[in-house]
Amino acid sequence: MARVELNISVNRSEGDLEIGVTLDDNVIVDARTIGTMYRGFEQIMIGRAPRDAMVITPRVCGICGTAHLYCSVLALEQAWQLPVPPQATRIRNLCLTAEGIQSDIRQTFLFFVPDFVHERYRDRPWYAEAVQAFAPFQGRVYRETLAITRQVVGIVALFGGQWPHSSYMLPGGVVAPAEPKRLLATRAIIDAAQTWVEERLLGMPLDEWLAIDTADAYFAALEESAHRDSALGLMTRICRSLDLHRQGRGTPHMLSFGGGCDPVRWGPGNASRLWPSGVYNAVSGVVEELDQGQISEHVRHSWFRPYSGGEASRHPFEGETVPDYQPQSDRYSWAKAPRYAGRVMQTGPLAELVIGGDKLLADLNRREGSGSWLRQFARVRRLAYELVQARTTVDELAGHLGEPHFVEPRPGSEVDGQGYGLVMAARGALGHWVSVRDGQIERYQIVTPTAWNASPRDSTGLKGHWEQSLIGLSVRDPDDPVEIGHLIRSHDPCLVCTVHMLGSGKRLHFDA
Repeated sequence: MARVELNISVNRSEGDLEIGVTLDDNVIVDARTIGTMYRGFEQIMIGRAPRDAMVITPRVCGICGTAHLYCSVLALEQAWQLPVPPQATRIRNLCLTAEGIQSDIRQTFLFFVPDFVHERYRDRPWYAEAVQAFAPFQGRVYRETLAITRQVVGIVALFGGQWPHSSYMLPGGVVAPAEPKRLLATRAIIDAAQTWVEERLLGMPLDEWLAIDTADAYFAALEESAHRDSALGLMTRICRSLDLHRQGRGTPHMLSFGGGCDPVRWGPGNASRLWPSGVYNAVSGVVEELDQGQISEHVRHSWFRPYSGGEASRHPFEGETVPDYQPQSDRYSWAKAPRYAGRVMQTGPLAELVIGGDKLLADLNRREGSGSWLRQFARVRRLAYELVQARTTVDELAGHLGEPHFVEPRPGSEVDGQGYGLVMAARGALGHWVSVRDGQIERYQIVTPTAWNASPRDSTGLKGHWEQSLIGLSVRDPDDPVEIGHLIRSHDPCLVCTVHMLGSGKRLHFDA
């Protein structure tokens, strides 16, 4: 058999990534996800004042800064047992939702679907339609996506002063109240986004879209012209014609930290969510209650110092992120390997909605598994929920004008201790864990959605989710592996594939 080693450099992700695969007769038989850049935010935090986390951690990511800020403030509020007024939680939720809306639209229509205008597909019956809609900087949907998402992130700027890298959340609330002028501007942005989503992306009103609750009902709708000719309808027809619904399943286990804190019930000792958290156990088919104590990180195949005492893994409260670069070994990534109760997990919109109770996605997942198409389809499904939630939150803010948006922490409350903050970011489950000692940060650990999805092997040799999802994939042309691009992009690492290396050392440029 012809054996080929292919290394794909990856950018626009949670840190730089490279995908290494081994092909036998053009079928992937082994895969490695390689984090190629050490950033060291966890090390940067050690010895700093706890409140520095709210300035530094939003800069971990240029897309999910609001999510990181939310996690950092929740972790400190838990450590210090601080109450949060409902208006502050509503503002936080609104900004997190806005960030999710822009990311779901951009990832789908700027990063995922442009692959379908690849020259390989020129003879497909849908190709001309795809070019008209999805061609970069020329397609109708592509250009409109750029415009509408610029407006949506303006919601974060209205309350946080800027986006990305805002620092408007602080222990006890937020810096700016829900004034009528801000709410009017926010409502106008939501109105414009919803109109565009209904007319261009879905071909139907949001309530009709969310009322579809079975696979049969959806495929019937796909035959109707209004949805068939929408951007999502076109994406679905293309994906399924390429068998993307059968590819890239990876681990069937799913993890969600839940969507948005409940503004009324949230507080010390109460972790109520607007959208349920949980763990989908694919063996039993049951959604289990989330226990963050079951989360651990492995470093056996990572370029980090091994844990003392021969420990295979550690909970983030006990974790450390000390670089130990060993290129001539079986260690191959700057990413750790997170596990939940020892299991490999996938996270993202699909996990969030299956665990949260969306009947359509649960039915599709039961029938076909979590393939590349369903993972991407879930982002547009979640987008509708996000728009509904954003409008509901604005209405609630307007109904409670004048209520406090900040409660000053009582003197002496900022004590030593531990806390964690968990949210569902645009890409999936995001967690921060902080330990404060002698008034300074002693430990700080961040586990990102991409760390869950793109983890390397763990201490037992078990491959991460991306690695598992690549095994068995057929690659027609190793010099132009567009199939790998489809699969990896469906996980929303916010990336494009750039330079490729073959075993011969030949450098290839990948334009798709």
